[in-house]
Amino acid sequence: MLSTRRFLVLCLLSCTLPIAARAQIVVTTPIPPTARIVVRANEPASYKIPRTIFGTFLEPIGNSTYNGLWAQILINPSLETGLWSPKKTAAMLAADPSLVEASNLALPLPWEPLGQHQGMRYEPHYGNAPNSWRSLEVIGVPGQPTGIRQKVYLPVHRTLVYRGSLYAKHLSGATGLTLSIRREGSNDVLASATIPADAAIWTRYEFSLTLAPGTLHRLDPADFVVELSGNERVDLDQLSLFPSDAIDGLDPDEVALAKAMHTPLLRFGGNFTSGYHWRDGIGPADKRISMLNTAWGIPEYNTFGTDEFLRFCKLIGAQPQIALNLGSGTPQEAADWVQYVDDHFNHGNGGLHWELGNELWGNWNLGWPTLAQIPGRTLAFSQAIKKVDPAAVLIATGADPDHYRQWNAAQLTNPAGTFNFLSTHFVVGTNAVLPNPTTDFLAQATFALSTQLGRTLRAMQSQINQTPAFSNQAHIAFTEWLYNNRNHPDAPGFSNMGGAIAAAGFLNMLMRDADIVPISDMTGLMEFGGIWKKRSQVYASPAYYAFRMYSTTGATQPVAVNSQAGTYSVHQGITRFPEIQDVPYLDVVAALDPAGKTLTLFCVNRNLRQDIPSEIDLQQFRAAQTATAQTLTASSIGVGNDEVDPTRVVPTDSTIPVPSGKLSYTFPQASVTVLTFHRR
Repeated sequence: MLSTRRFLVLCLLSCTLPIAARAQIVVTTPIPPTARIVVRANEPASYKIPRTIFGTFLEPIGNSTYNGLWAQILINPSLETGLWSPKKTAAMLAADPSLVEASNLALPLPWEPLGQHQGMRYEPHYGNAPNSWRSLEVIGVPGQPTGIRQKVYLPVHRTLVYRGSLYAKHLSGATGLTLSIRREGSNDVLASATIPADAAIWTRYEFSLTLAPGTLHRLDPADFVVELSGNERVDLDQLSLFPSDAIDGLDPDEVALAKAMHTPLLRFGGNFTSGYHWRDGIGPADKRISMLNTAWGIPEYNTFGTDEFLRFCKLIGAQPQIALNLGSGTPQEAADWVQYVDDHFNHGNGGLHWELGNELWGNWNLGWPTLAQIPGRTLAFSQAIKKVDPAAVLIATGADPDHYRQWNAAQLTNPAGTFNFLSTHFVVGTNAVLPNPTTDFLAQATFALSTQLGRTLRAMQSQINQTPAFSNQAHIAFTEWLYNNRNHPDAPGFSNMGGAIAAAGFLNMLMRDADIVPISDMTGLMEFGGIWKKRSQVYASPAYYAFRMYSTTGATQPVAVNSQAGTYSVHQGITRFPEIQDVPYLDVVAALDPAGKTLTLFCVNRNLRQDIPSEIDLQQFRAAQTATAQTLTASSIGVGNDEVDPTRVVPTDSTIPVPSGKLSYTFPQASVTVLTFHRR
């Protein structure tokens, strides 16, 4: 039977909400005038929060690696064709119609002629290129500048010096190539260098270009130009252009932001894993083959391969977590990769995390196995890996939380010890069951998802524990999670403040469930919820800052906390979990550092319109007289960062008084707050 208070609340909602919205978001416990948060620091949970729940995810998709983390400025430096799918090619040509005319002159995307009026002065050559399959002969016009150009964006806010190289083979006529940076679409040369290029065999030439201060501004486009002199004919291949401050080929701004996350695990994988052969990405970089990334329809230059990935891991202090190719790959290929990485990382000690495939239940993954095939394929790869590294930590492919039972049951038919974890993913589009949802409804429903996920994960672990071979021996690894608002740009998504609130709620859920989900990887370290680069400006999403607020605290021991700040329920909400009961408006997790000297409260206010004044009672923790508050909020949940304003949404720090064991604090509407108390 309903309490009188709850009955009145439901009656009030029925009278005030539009008919279409009734019973969708229902206040189950109203927010009190002053919420009460009681922390009992002497009541620790039976488990610790491992650092590994703050893992992240890197996959060659979009501009996450190439034209992103990898600092190479040029696109298609090997002058190849077929590096984009037809769909991606059509999008490129629609965005820049001038590339259509360039393609008619046999120039590879996205290169253009120095002079469109000169017509056909370019011939592709196949079979004798220094890199990949193709080179490009450029035929000079006597008395006229002839060459190729590409629109580029340079990080001039950081450095004015750019270093590059190219391969050239002199065929006839004059000698000499001029490399330059010009103002886009003009003959205004801003920096130039000349190389002899007189060798009749393929020869690698290096150059350096230095801009004068103020000649280009942040976000300004420019042209990179290769120009012939006179009647010269030359064959070109494998060009490069890097900012002088690149760190082993990596963008220093992206490295710095990644390091600041303190992520302990970096997952390298995703859909592209099922067609990736690791040997393509090792050896001399100039000799690695450019090819189509079949998963995403974009170039895979292979210049960011295993060695570069491991170097990046070392730079940011992360351990590699690599997803192996269980699509088109073989057990021996996987075992050889494990051996190679063990030999090149952590002094050969092994024991790293390895994923046995990615989303193999989905037919978008190359070579996906059937339900009948997956147990045997998992076992074969597990056995091959254990032969070279008995200490390897193996994560078998599990299914998503809303359709896991049949697939996971098949994996659990394997012998004990086949794997240590079953993976799960939650890459969710924030789409509602009913048409035409309001932004507010989508937000409240999205914020509720992590509450239902926590309940579902317990059921997933229960299925594992009911299998004698894996009971209390195998757990769950949440190796991808992301909120995507593609169809509703103002709703919570990875690029806006709403996505940061959803991410913080997800992290709160992970901390509560770390006893069964000790590994998690946010999508992604680069792009999505993480670090972006557009027009050479690096910036981070609001979700990145929420993640960093959590990952840098050092809190490891959860303690009891009770928050009385109201709850709501969702009916016909987000399609993946449309029915969710009793979601707290103010979601609070409390945890101590290993020494017990610092108490941290992780607080998410899910209410879109209401600040929540609170009284916080710290029991059995004698706090110092001041504490710190780090708060992430914005003018609306649809606000995010971009290359124009890269710090529009960032955390703010403040000091708050703690006069006794109790204090008052108001949590702003739609916000993420981390409160840190130090023991006296």
